[in-house]
Amino acid sequence: MALDYSPTVRRRRLAAELQRLREISGMKLEDVAAYLDCRHPKVSRIEKGRGAVSVGDVRLMLDLYGVTGVEAARLIQLARDSGKKGWWHSYSDVLPDWLATYVGLEAEAAECRTYEGEVVNGLLQTHDYATAVTLATVDASSVDEVDRRVELRLKRQRRLHDERPLELHVVHSEAALRRPVGGRAVMREQLRHLVQLAELPNVTVRVLPISAGAHPAMLGPFMMLRFPEPSDRDVVYLETQVGSLYLEKFDEIADYSRVFDHLCRKAVDPRETIRLIHRITEEL
Repeated sequence: MALDYSPTVRRRRLAAELQRLREISGMKLEDVAAYLDCRHPKVSRIEKGRGAVSVGDVRLMLDLYGVTGVEAARLIQLARDSGKKGWWHSYSDVLPDWLATYVGLEAEAAECRTYEGEVVNGLLQTHDYATAVTLATVDASSVDEVDRRVELRLKRQRRLHDERPLELHVVHSEAALRRPVGGRAVMREQLRHLVQLAELPNVTVRVLPISAGAHPAMLGPFMMLRFPEPSDRDVVYLETQVGSLYLEKFDEIADYSRVFDHLCRKAVDPRETIRLIHRITEEL
């Protein structure tokens, strides 16, 4: 990848630091806005990590909060890094802003815990399976757009193999593995590929059998990201057809952690999962 860190994560970290410093100083958003000679919604966006923030604005905010020396230099460098472009920006023609944020977070995450009810997780998809999923779920205007979307997905998969590999823990519904996306040949190739990736030391795959019955994730899939830097809060990502939702509050993270742990207990263990995938493959 072009960068070994994510500007998205840097912007998120900077936002949290600036909010913390303002609250310690006892100032309101309006006070900071007056000092920056702008409206207070701009300061709110900066503290939420939404959009770019200029190094000049960060310098002014640090002056206002009385932050100097090494700490100021560290935060100014964060501002510079947050303004750079990640490799995924070259796909802006097929990557909406709400999804670009997730890709940016995923690029630096240390761990991803995810549940998939309908499809094989995107980081584990083959080219042909990803193409079939894209054709079925995206209103693409051209073959080139489909190809670009699939290429982006395959590039994201490099996180599983780089020098700092993503720890991926996936619980798939059995239904996701039995749905013949793209036809039987494509599905057989996908299941074999899934078994191969499940052998990686940083990838754990479990299957939740249909016989397990009702479970707490029936409302839909989710992804939980954890980062190598302790100061970067965990985030839960929920996706819809037209947008996404990012959950970061402690109780929200705790709730989804409990749900994932529950799914792991109801799912078959990783070794039995491999045997189950082989059986499904033979039945195709």
